[in-house]
Amino acid sequence: MTTAASAGFYPFVYGVDWPATALYALFGPVALGILSPIPGSGRQRATVMLRALPVGLVLVALGTVLAVSTWAAVFGMLVVGFVLSFAAVAGPRPAGAAPGLQLFYILACFPPYDPDALGARLAGLTLGVLLLVACERFLLPEPPTVSYRESLADAVAIAGRAAAAAATAQPPEAGAVAADRLRATGRQLRLSHLPPAERPAGAGRVDRALAHAGAAARRLLDQLAHLGDTPATGGTANTTATTGRGAGAESGADADAASADLLGRIAALCADTATALRAGRSPPQPGPPALDTAIRDFQALRITQATGPPEAVPPVPLLRHQASVLATAESARVLEAAVRVGLDGRRTPPIQPRELFWYADARTPLLWWRRLAGNMTLRSVQFQNAARTAIGLGAARLVAGSLDLSHGFWVLLAVLTLSRTTAAGTWKAVRPALIGTLTGAVAAGTLLLVVGRHTDAYAPVLAPAMLAAFAVGPLLGIAWSQGLFTLVVAAAFAQIAPASWHLAENRIVDVVTGSAIGLLCGLLAWPAGARREVRKTMAALLHSSGPLITGTVGVLLATPPGAAPQPPTLPVLHRMRLAESAYLQYRSEPSDPSAVPMDWQAVLITASHILLGAQWMPRFDMPAVTVTPEAAAWARTAADRLVLAVDRVAALSAGERPAPALPAYRPPPEVTGGPPLPMLIDLERWLSSLTAQLARIESSMGPPGESCGQTKRGGQ
Repeated sequence: MTTAASAGFYPFVYGVDWPATALYALFGPVALGILSPIPGSGRQRATVMLRALPVGLVLVALGTVLAVSTWAAVFGMLVVGFVLSFAAVAGPRPAGAAPGLQLFYILACFPPYDPDALGARLAGLTLGVLLLVACERFLLPEPPTVSYRESLADAVAIAGRAAAAAATAQPPEAGAVAADRLRATGRQLRLSHLPPAERPAGAGRVDRALAHAGAAARRLLDQLAHLGDTPATGGTANTTATTGRGAGAESGADADAASADLLGRIAALCADTATALRAGRSPPQPGPPALDTAIRDFQALRITQATGPPEAVPPVPLLRHQASVLATAESARVLEAAVRVGLDGRRTPPIQPRELFWYADARTPLLWWRRLAGNMTLRSVQFQNAARTAIGLGAARLVAGSLDLSHGFWVLLAVLTLSRTTAAGTWKAVRPALIGTLTGAVAAGTLLLVVGRHTDAYAPVLAPAMLAAFAVGPLLGIAWSQGLFTLVVAAAFAQIAPASWHLAENRIVDVVTGSAIGLLCGLLAWPAGARREVRKTMAALLHSSGPLITGTVGVLLATPPGAAPQPPTLPVLHRMRLAESAYLQYRSEPSDPSAVPMDWQAVLITASHILLGAQWMPRFDMPAVTVTPEAAAWARTAADRLVLAVDRVAALSAGERPAPALPAYRPPPEVTGGPPLPMLIDLERWLSSLTAQLARIESSMGPPGESCGQTKRGGQ
């Protein structure tokens, strides 16, 4: 940044005497360098900067035109501030470039109103950005990071080896070691563990598909780890269901050859998928997906075994193991389909289930519109942050213009750099910033007093000051950054036009004004950041997930099969996106030591589990025989009780008084009489696992009076 800024600034000041061009050649690298936390390697950052350059030129032109009056500039600042801040919904790269782009408009929208200087401004900005791109790309390039596709390929390959090991029934000791490794591999795919530049966070088809594939891979790894922990012969048998079926238990090993075959198919699919990810293109797929056909054949075999002669019916532990294998196969199928979309783009014909792969055959403008429209709500932390930033910058522009503050753009720069998502975070940043600015202003004022109006004497000071500000400031904290940057701007402006010690005084006044405006906006506009929003969005997510449970059970028990429509899932997907955004911001904010800890990630996992079960069970678990009235009554009662548990956890999440907890419900032995149908076994495992997850979430909240991130009270 120092090299790029110096190469653009000095020639225009001392070579051709174009001060406006020199100023923009200096602030171009500053804006897209130190002010914009663009993630990635040097090559990736250079690409983002090149794409941001046309936008920056438009913003400079817009600011130059709107500088005609204060109110025009304020209106433009409101619009530009909101749009650029709201660009965070597009991913970390647009979010990183947004502050620098805002600075381009801020610089141009202040007096003097000089449309004739537009050409010089655009030329300086273009040169400064191109110099920074050259430095990022060629002078001091940072090494590239491991791409998301490579990380995903490694995880899928490990899953394939685990599936192959499970198919050959390796010893339990080996399975236990593999289970730990599988879970650790899945955790490495979490977005928080990946470099920001490699996160598939965009709204396009490729990013959506890769993110979908990553979630499916994590689920597959966890399911394979569970298979290693619970072999087919383990578990507690349903004594009633296995009464008189001892022969079935003896033949369990032979009956489970189908599970081994399906696991082998999963292993082969994972190996092919990992190869495709590394190659960057999936192989052609003639006909219907092979694993989809294998899943249907596997389920048909389970139903045939369960409804056959009593001596051939597999024991319940084996049926439960098969249910786990079936769920694992569905995760592998979703993984492979998502990877194909991510590598090949648009897919036709539609991929099942369409509710999960709705994006696969959607046009790119529609995908972006869905992302933008989905966040245009007060429940979106992205909308809240954009509104807070726009109001703060607009108010700062109005104050600076109304009071005719000299170098008033420093007021907006203070708002831009010191504002945080919480009022407490803003105050924590303001205090050291003011100390650093005061110290830097004293040093700059002393320099201006000693050197005076000899502009050439500031030339040897600027480059070392920039190097110190850009290198030492980020390491030592915001106080050093503000102090050294004050010295930088003083040395730069003193070379463009004669300046006195009042320049340092103006810097102090502007930073104090901007800090006060930022604090006021932080206090009035969502001062708690994501702490309240994460509670509300998580509660809304759970409330919307409850109908999926009863709706799925209704589809499975409908007579004739398929008579009941599947419950809608798009509302859950929308609320899950809002909850994930709130959770990510919540994790980035300073924690409140007096708040009761909350396992919000477990809420997201539970909602995802509900959503996935509602999709794959109706596809593969439609009963081929009539379910007994007793079993149907048990299924509906268990689903209703689970929904009550979901609503209870939702109420606790929102800080409301929940309904009394229900005792654990287990059907009496006579309710599930008759053959142990695979559908009932799969449904039992789904409902029981959800019940266990909800219990763990509730136990993490503590007593109702202390839950939901509320402050602990003495004596409670």
